[in-house]
Amino acid sequence: MTTAVETAARTVKLWFCPNDELAPGTAATLAAHWLDEHERETAGQFLFERDRRQYLVSHVLVRRVLALECGIPESESIIWRSSRGRPFLQKPAGGLPRGGAELDFNLSHAGGYNLLGLVRRNRIGVDVERLDRGHQGFDTVAETFAPEERRWVARRGPGRARDVRILRLWTLKEAYSKARGLGLGLAFDTFSFELAEDRGVLGFRPPDDDVARRWRFLELEPVPGVLAAVAVLADDGEEPALELRHGFPWARSAPQVLAVPGPARAAR
Repeated sequence: MTTAVETAARTVKLWFCPNDELAPGTAATLAAHWLDEHERETAGQFLFERDRRQYLVSHVLVRRVLALECGIPESESIIWRSSRGRPFLQKPAGGLPRGGAELDFNLSHAGGYNLLGLVRRNRIGVDVERLDRGHQGFDTVAETFAPEERRWVARRGPGRARDVRILRLWTLKEAYSKARGLGLGLAFDTFSFELAEDRGVLGFRPPDDDVARRWRFLELEPVPGVLAAVAVLADDGEEPALELRHGFPWARSAPQVLAVPGPARAAR
C-alpha cells in the first residue's frame, strides 16, 4: 500500500499567482517581515514600482509556500543561492519539520504573473511567459534555438501562431535549464524539443553533458494568453501527479490535479 509520505514524495506541486492577488501594501508588509536582508536589498534596487512589486510578490509567495509545505516559518527560511543565482532551501540540521529529507523549488515570473514549482525529491524547473508582449524579442529568441526547432517555427508565418511556437519552446528550454541549475548558461541550441501541434512534448534531444537524460515535461496555459512549462527528472516505474493551485496561498486549498506525461522519448 502506498503511504501518504510516498504519495507526497512523487507529487509535483505548482502555485500560479498573479500579482493582483496581493494588494501592494499587503505585499510590502509581508516582505518587511518575511524577506531576508539580501532580498530586501534587491527589492530596493528596482527603478520601477511594477518590477519591485513583481519581486516582492514572487518572493513572499516562495516563503509562504515553504512554510505550508515544510513547516519552517516564513521569516526563518534560510535560502542560499548557487553561483548561477538558483535559490535553494537550507534544510535544518534536524530535518524538515514536516518530514522528508529533500525538497527542491523553482520560481518564475513575467508580466504580473508568478509560477512556483516544488518537489520532494529530484529537481524541478519552471517558466512562465505572456503572449501579449507584442513582437519584442521573438525573432531574437528564435535565433537561439536548435536548427530543427527553427525550421519548425518557420513553418508558421509571422503572427500569433508563430509566436506561440516560439514561446512554447522558450518556456520548455528555460524550465529544463533551470531544473539543471544552469539557467542561461546552457546554450539553447545544444538541445531540442519535438512538440505536438497543440500541446505536449513528443521528443527531447538533451545536450551531450546530460547524464540523467530522463525528463518529464508539461505545458500549461494557466490563464488565457499565459504559457508555462515544467521540467522534472523522471523516475522509472512511477506515475507522478501534479497539483496546481491558483492564487496566493493564505491557507491550504484543494488543488487541480493533472497527470504528468511519461518520460520524454529521444527526439528524432
